[in-house]
Formats: sequence, C-alpha cells, structure tokens
Amino acid sequence: MSDLPRIVITGASGRMGQMLIKAVEASDQATLGGVVERAGHDWVGRDVGEAMGGSANGVVVTDDPLSAFANAQAVIDFTAPAATVEFAALAAQARLVHVIGTTGMGPEHLAKLGPAARHAVIVRAGNMSLGVNLLTQLTRKVAAALDADFDIEVVEAHHRHKVDAPSGTALMLGEAAADGRGVNLADVSDSGRDGITGARTRGDIGFSAIRGGDVVGEHDVIFAADGERIVLRHLATDRNIFARGALKAALWGQDKKPGEYDMLDVLGLN
Repeated sequence: MSDLPRIVITGASGRMGQMLIKAVEASDQATLGGVVERAGHDWVGRDVGEAMGGSANGVVVTDDPLSAFANAQAVIDFTAPAATVEFAALAAQARLVHVIGTTGMGPEHLAKLGPAARHAVIVRAGNMSLGVNLLTQLTRKVAAALDADFDIEVVEAHHRHKVDAPSGTALMLGEAAADGRGVNLADVSDSGRDGITGARTRGDIGFSAIRGGDVVGEHDVIFAADGERIVLRHLATDRNIFARGALKAALWGQDKKPGEYDMLDVLGLN
C-alpha cells in the first residue's frame, strides 16, 4: 500500500468533484482513497473511473462516507452546506484533514464546524486559488488605508448554474474589506438593491452578482471616491486552480494541530 496520503472526494459526480478526482490521480504526492456520492445516485457502486467515462481505476463510489473516511488521511469537500456539516462530524471522528470549498454556508452551518475542529484540521475558504487569496490581502490593506469617503463595492460574475449569491469569494472579499475598516460586515453589507432604494449609505459595502454563460469566476473590488476609483480584480479562467489549491491544503494539513484554518494559513500569508 502506498505511503502517500489517501484523499477522499465527496460529491464525486459534480463538476468540481470530477476535477478534484483528476487532480488527486495526477498528483505524485497523494492517492485517491475513496469517492462519495449521495444515496440513490446512479454512480453508487460503480468504478469512478468508468463512471467518469474513462478506464477503471479500482475506486468504487460509495454512499457511506464513514467507511470511505476510515482508511484516509484527508477529505476534500465541495458539496452543499448541510452535507458539509455532516461530513465535518464524520471527518472529526476519523481525525481527517477536512478541506471545505463549499459555498453558501450560513452562520448556522459555520457554528457547527467549531466542535469538529476540536478534533480535526479544517481548512475552509470561499476560494482556493492563490490569486484570490492575494486579492483578499490587498483588499484588507487598501480598506485599512482609505476612509469611508471611498465607497466599497464587490462585483462578481459566475456561470448560469451557480446557486448562491453573493459568491463565497465575494463574501470573503467583503469580510476582508470590513476587517480592514474595523467593522462587522453584517452591519454594513448591502446586497439587496432594487427599486427606489435612496442614496447609498456612507460606509456600506455593496455586493452585485452577475450570472451567465460559463463564466468560471470574476471578482472586482471597487473603491470609489469623488474624482477617482481604485479597482482590484481577479479573473479565473480554469477551475483547475481551485482543485490544485484544495489539494495543496489537504497536504499542508497533514502535520497540523486540530483547528480551523484558511488558505492564507496554507499559503503562509497569515
């Protein structure tokens, strides 16, 4: 048996799930330890390589995450908030590194990750790419340097199939801007403009979401004052950047103490 870390992928049939499987299989630093799909999915019981349209690789899709986690060292999870919370509890039981790329998680979901992090390493980020995490740092620094005379707007664009808005990345950028200003994002967030809204409230952080086509991900952070604007931008053109970042996080977490981490920790930027 290989001594390389065995990594489980949840949501195997999804676009990110398949990309993550390919990233692990292509890596010389990890091996595919298992794949999980929801009960009743037609991939369950099949060889995942064949299910993905390729040759058999000996890894059978299961709907029993605990059995998949039992002989693994990490799980990479880009699924849905409720499923991620369940996986976190199971990953904690198995003492796995749990890499979470799931978006759309609310406070009620995030609160449930704390108990799991007492027993396992959790690396969670709204975006796993190096560029976006650098953008987050820049956003925090620029927000700290400018006062509320500069209005902050976060504009994001994604493909037509994305189900949550604002995106997890947009919220991550908004949190960074709020942190730079020393305020709570929940107190200054404005993402619901429609109709006669009145003038913009000084100090608010606005969000706008665009959905269409096959856009992978575009994020602008705009600092707008009278007579000038500063625009920080990140464009993603290939989802592989998220898979590579998630795999990096899973490997990074192998020797870390239990707790909650993010990609800034993984990249040594914190």
